[in-house]
Amino acid sequence: MKELEKCELCPHRCKVNRASGKIGRCRCDDKIKIALASIYEFEEPCISGKNGSGTVFFSNCNLNCIYCQNYEISQQGKGREISIEKLAEIFLMQQEKGVNNINLVTPTMYVYQIIEAIKIARRSGLTIPIIYNTNGYENVETIKLLNGYIDVYLPDLKYYSDVLSKKYSNVNHYFETATKAIKEMYEQVGTAKFDENGIIKKGVIIRHLILPNHLQNTKHILKWVKKNMPEDTYVSIMAQYFPTYKAKQDESVNRKLTKKEYREIENFLYTLNLQNGYIQELGEHEEEYVPKWEG
Repeated sequence: MKELEKCELCPHRCKVNRASGKIGRCRCDDKIKIALASIYEFEEPCISGKNGSGTVFFSNCNLNCIYCQNYEISQQGKGREISIEKLAEIFLMQQEKGVNNINLVTPTMYVYQIIEAIKIARRSGLTIPIIYNTNGYENVETIKLLNGYIDVYLPDLKYYSDVLSKKYSNVNHYFETATKAIKEMYEQVGTAKFDENGIIKKGVIIRHLILPNHLQNTKHILKWVKKNMPEDTYVSIMAQYFPTYKAKQDESVNRKLTKKEYREIENFLYTLNLQNGYIQELGEHEEEYVPKWEG
């Protein structure tokens, strides 16, 4: 693809000629690589519902999170290469299985190919909503390319502090970059809208994962949402953190959340009086929800 000859898809803007087979900062060349296409039942209730979410997990990532639960595919590149036509076929096969939506997980590096696959699939009868499930480290220009192709944006808002984003994900200016992208997402699709069964059809849900020992980070994120986003914005607070990958060697994040930490954030969330969203219950066996990867 000509657009990949000087790639600036993500905020790294590394200008690598991925079209020639060279690898960018995201570890991608011009081939689509996926690790799994499945019916996933562990997203927010409005996404998974009873029928599940037609999820496509893409390989590689433009972040280097030391605690990534999907590190085998995001950091180690496990997966298989497929064509644009095959991706479109996967979308249609998922729809035939009766899923609520197509859920694109870590799609940033493949935006140009995804757009082409959506065009093909829609010509062949794809009608269900398409979800862009992203780590939040996005260029506004890239999000603008997706206008009209994406129905639901599901961005992470991981860090308020540059110190944390550099330490845990090896990127600078994460908060500034992600919040600009999220505002563009909201401009496109607005507040979350649901069907008669409570399944999301359009809109934005901002996700945030609570990190142990970093409750102030979470509080800053929630305060930003309250102050800067429309009152009816949906947030999803995740408590599923468990130490994996390189986080096992980092004393600040080498454990799960405590009940005390969870309650503190839960109470803070209610004091802010955010109108809409979810807070995940504190579990005990989060590791069991990580998919088994193909390839």
